[in-house]
Order: sequence, then structure tokens, then C-alpha cells
Amino acid sequence: MAKTDFQSIDEYIETFPKEVQQKLQKIREVVRKAAPNAEEAISYQMPTFKLNGNLVHFAAFKNHIGLYPAPSGISAFESEIKDYKHAKGSMRFPLDQPIPFDLIAKIVKFRVQENSNKKKRNEQ
Repeated sequence: MAKTDFQSIDEYIETFPKEVQQKLQKIREVVRKAAPNAEEAISYQMPTFKLNGNLVHFAAFKNHIGLYPAPSGISAFESEIKDYKHAKGSMRFPLDQPIPFDLIAKIVKFRVQENSNKKKRNEQ
């Protein structure tokens, strides 16, 4: 993937092989359903969803899809993500294994609530 100036999530997804495109589209659908009011964007050259700030980024690589839900989205689900490689603000889903779409939905819903609470605190 040489292109680095994507204008849309569709444009990003188009650059991958069909089987990866299908997984990326499914993640996109899961995020949209979990955060129906979120806006799609490209940030850090990755598909991004924003609602009261960044909710989640995701990106495909040679052997995995990365999900970037901020450090809080990792720490809150530590026990559920123990089988995946993860770091402070990211986790990896190997392309040769099923993607845990239900877990992604839970993480996104958590991030929606977290950003909503942060917005309310900032408005007080």
C-alpha cells in the first residue's frame, strides 16, 4: 500500500485484497451500528470514527488488522483481549483468524459513553 493521502474510508479500503476489504467493511459496519452518530474520517491515514473526539481508528496490515480505541479502550477490556497482541492503545487481530466483531462493538460502545461523559464534564 503506497498511497498515503486517502480522502475517504472507501478509498482506503479499496487498496486491499478482496478478503481484507470484506473484513474492513464489516468492522466499519460494526462501528457504525455501535456509534450511529459518529462521523467517518481519515486520521493518521487510517479509517477513523469521531464523536465528541476520536472514538476509534482501524487499519489493515500484511498479517493483521489493528484497532486503536485509545488506552482506555484497551484497559477496560483487558481480560477479553488477552488472546490478542495488544499494547497501551492498540490491539491486533490476525487476518488468518476470525475477527471478534462483538468485542469491537462493545469497545466502541464503551468509547462512545466515555467521550459523552467527557463532553458533559467539560460543559459543566
